[in-house]
This record gives sequence, C-alpha cells and structure tokens, in this order.
Amino acid sequence: MVRPDVVLDAGGTDFGSGLLVKLHTAVEALNAEEILEVRGGGPSVPEDLAAWCVLTGNALVGPLQVRKGAVQVEPQPPKLGSRLWLYSNFNCNLACDYCCAESSPRAPARHLPIELAQAAVAEFVTDGGTEVMITGGEPFLHPDLGGLIDAVVEHVPVTVLTNGMVFSRGNRRRTLEALDRERVTLQISLDSATPELHDRHRSAGSFARARTGITLARTLGFRVRIAATIDAADAEEVAALRELLDTEGVPTEDQVIRRIARQGFATSGLVLTRDDLYPEPTLAVDGVWWHPVGITDPELRVTDSPLPIRAAITQIDRILQATAQQRDNTRKAFRCA
Repeated sequence: MVRPDVVLDAGGTDFGSGLLVKLHTAVEALNAEEILEVRGGGPSVPEDLAAWCVLTGNALVGPLQVRKGAVQVEPQPPKLGSRLWLYSNFNCNLACDYCCAESSPRAPARHLPIELAQAAVAEFVTDGGTEVMITGGEPFLHPDLGGLIDAVVEHVPVTVLTNGMVFSRGNRRRTLEALDRERVTLQISLDSATPELHDRHRSAGSFARARTGITLARTLGFRVRIAATIDAADAEEVAALRELLDTEGVPTEDQVIRRIARQGFATSGLVLTRDDLYPEPTLAVDGVWWHPVGITDPELRVTDSPLPIRAAITQIDRILQATAQQRDNTRKAFRCA
C-alpha cells in the first residue's frame, strides 16, 4: 500500500448503492497520477473497483487504491436513438469462452437479410440516428456482408466488429478491399499484448492471426479500432496492451478496453441487467434487444419483431422513464465499441 493523496469514505456503501457516483466525482477532482484510497466500503467493493479501473484506464495500485490515469476514458452512454447495433449473424470461426452471443462454428447463423437492415437503418436515420455498428458472430462469415454494409453506408457511416481472422484471402479479402474507407471503420479484437491471454480465451494461434488481420486492414487504409475484453483478474494486462497500441500509433480514442460481462458463455464477470445498464438498441433477424451484450438474455429482449425499430426505441424510452428515479445513479454504460 502506498500513501494516498485523497481518502474516500464509502460509509458502508458499494457500487450499487451510491459509491460509483462518489468515486467518479472524487477521481475527476484528482490530478493525473494522484492516488485515491477507498475506505469503509461493502464486501463487493474490491472486485468492482478493479473492474472499474479496467474500464476507465485508471490503475489499481493496491486492493482499494486507484491511481488516476493521464487520460480519462470512462465511457459515456450514447443518447437513446443515436446508436443502433445490427447482429449480422451468429455463427463464428471461434468459440470464445466469454462470448455474450454464444457464437461458435456450430451456432445457428441467423443471417440478417439485407432488406431488413436497409429498412431498419433508413427508419433509424430518419428519426435522427447517427451511428450504426455491425457485430456478430463473425460478420465476415455473412454470405453478403458487402451488400449488408452497402445498405448501411447509403445512410450513415458504420463500424464493423470482427476478430480479424477470416478476411485475408479469397472472397472475403475481395469484400474487404471493396469497402469504402471513408465510411467503414473496422474494430478488431485483441485482448492482450502477447498471445497468452488472448489465446487462452479465443484458441491457440488466434493472437497471431488477429495481428495479421490488423496489419492488413491498416495497410489497406482502414481506420482500425482495437477492442480488448479483459477481466478484473487480468487487469495487469491493460498497461502492456496500451503500451503496444501507443507504440503502433493507435490513438487512445481507438483503444476500447472492457470487462467480461456475465452473459452468454461467460460464467463469471460483470453482472449486467436491464435495471442497471444504459440501453443501446440492438436488432437481430428475430427481434430487438436492450443492449448488444444481452443478446442471449430473455430479460433484455424488447420486442419480438425487428421492425419498426421506432417501436422498440419507444418501448425502451418508456422503461427508462418509469425507472428513472430509482436508477439514475446506478445505471452503467457498458462499452462494446
């Protein structure tokens, strides 16, 4: 333990009963590299504090001590109706052990039809939407991903989340090369600066192939964001990964680091429910969900039909209004992108 610059008295509270807001306010008031110590919190505070540091770019320097990072990257929730997620498909070349979508080579594909995506995005943009994200599964396994992306970029720029492993050759390489560099951003998963952690969760050899995909995408002129999923137990990996990305010229705003969510295949991680999670409407071929991380959770399903997307967003807004008073200070933003 080191001597703190500031002590925060939790007064027996935890992250679900007001400490999160106090912590954020206290750390905001610190200068870079100053240390805050939390005292008198509930039993869940050490684990939650470690996870919070992973998400915000601050450093955990003792069980209950936080060193403020030079750059604050705590996610801010997008305004409801400004961001729309599309699940292009649910099959994947990998079966990551924490996959919130339960994707794998054996998963039913549930391909999103181009016509459905086009209708949803057109309606979304008409109502003021500005940002569309395509995820999966592995989107580059969709049989007409190029057509799907074209249907989106006709209206608005798009970010495509991918593991970066399957687009280096053949038809998928041709799909990649045909994409509009000005309107398509690629977000590629890389969980660590060295293979051990990444391959532990995703399979042997996946780190090297992801690195190859990142290099290819950047060489072709795409904006590439790097997304890491790192649990609290592996928080020490964050600094090494940030150092690698800084060295390779990946801007801080294109470094997305989030914690494992206890959804889908994951048996541990951050528990996220509708009552404490900011919504990011998520459309799949068979309905709309509250947030992309909850796509396998029946409690986070909003509507059984994907269209009209306006109806789902209206329903989400009603729920937010009904729960605003009791959840104002505890609802979390979970940054998938």
